Amino acid sequence: MVKLTEYEKRMREGEFGEFKQIALQKIIEYAESLGAQELCEVSKATLYFGAHPYLESLGSNDYDEIFSKMYLCADKTIPMGEMEKGCFCQTCVAPCDQYVYEPLHLDKELFDKNREFLEITKKAGVSITGSCTPYLIGWIPLKGEHFVTTESSNVVMCNSVFGACGNSDGIEAAAWSAVCGRTPLWGNHTKEARIGTIVFEIECPSETEVDWDIIGYTVGRKLPPHGVPVIDGSFKKPNLIKLKQCFAAMATTSGAEMCHIVDFTPEAPTREAALGGKKDAPVIKITQQDYDESLAMLCDKGEHPVDFIALGCPHYTLEEIRDAALYIEGKKFAENVEFAIWTDYATREMAVQNGYCKMVEDAGGHILTSGCPLVIGSKYFGHAKGMATDGAKQAHYIRSEFTNPVYYGDKYACIDAAVAGKWLEVK
Repeated sequence: MVKLTEYEKRMREGEFGEFKQIALQKIIEYAESLGAQELCEVSKATLYFGAHPYLESLGSNDYDEIFSKMYLCADKTIPMGEMEKGCFCQTCVAPCDQYVYEPLHLDKELFDKNREFLEITKKAGVSITGSCTPYLIGWIPLKGEHFVTTESSNVVMCNSVFGACGNSDGIEAAAWSAVCGRTPLWGNHTKEARIGTIVFEIECPSETEVDWDIIGYTVGRKLPPHGVPVIDGSFKKPNLIKLKQCFAAMATTSGAEMCHIVDFTPEAPTREAALGGKKDAPVIKITQQDYDESLAMLCDKGEHPVDFIALGCPHYTLEEIRDAALYIEGKKFAENVEFAIWTDYATREMAVQNGYCKMVEDAGGHILTSGCPLVIGSKYFGHAKGMATDGAKQAHYIRSEFTNPVYYGDKYACIDAAVAGKWLEVK
């Protein structure tokens, strides 16, 4: 039996409407299945809303029906209500750019439907941002604050760096929490689950964004199920961009939801503190050999034509856009090469104001928002002869939908490939 507050009891009884009542009931059932004894208040949520292709399985264009059956998991259609007032909600990535569809090889019908669905949820209290990196635009849950999110890398970032509390609950459970403002008091919402279980001593390079991407990818593929990694050893302390890459890659090759970095993240002032006082935790060394093995998994060998280059997995910061744009300035991409940098709307607008968008567009590329090739799917890139990306997560997952060569390297190697029309193997 889950213990409820008086407010939660009133919601369960339907005092605040059927929309919230059903969402809370789902959260209660979820808590019971986990063995949670009570719920906690959720103050922030990112939600996987928009006209995502999997929603088409319902065979309906009625968004009330879609939301009721696909998100609330109800057996009837309930008119759209409002998200919980105390929970700030915004959208995660969408299956289409918010402004254009032609460069993505999509049709206007999907573009219009996506905007329609997002407008409906906006009226329900969900801000449209289309970001897989919400902390770059002000969505930052602080230490002890409870959140839900549909982005795996965001779970790791918020738990690890900000000291906030959240689990990888999934699309539907995040929606229930946003509607009723509650989630089970379980997992990373409790102190006990946040303690490190295994140490990774870094002996490989740790200077660049690619280095931390590879570190995250390697830690993830060596992490035991349900493990909480503690990174220690000889490494150069990362910045937010490097952590963004690290955590996205780590969540790609594992189910990691939190990562302690000794003398860096708030719950890891020392190795002992990160491990909750344990002194006998297992230790895995990440060597140059491990690094090279991970890189080989992500980047095909040799030189080959590439006509599709995507940067920004996870979404780029303004700093990353600046560095790419200044390197691109004055160059021209090879004929038939599709080049895109992916970011959120707010960052793109800053890129416009600083002239970075024009630099990219003058070369023949685009700065796009809201989605990415992984979310949009093979309609966007399936025709390509070869692809290049600077995100380990993207290079890893894209292989399941793409049979031609996939190359991975830093932004400069990818830009060089766009100019040359082929991947230039690093010597």
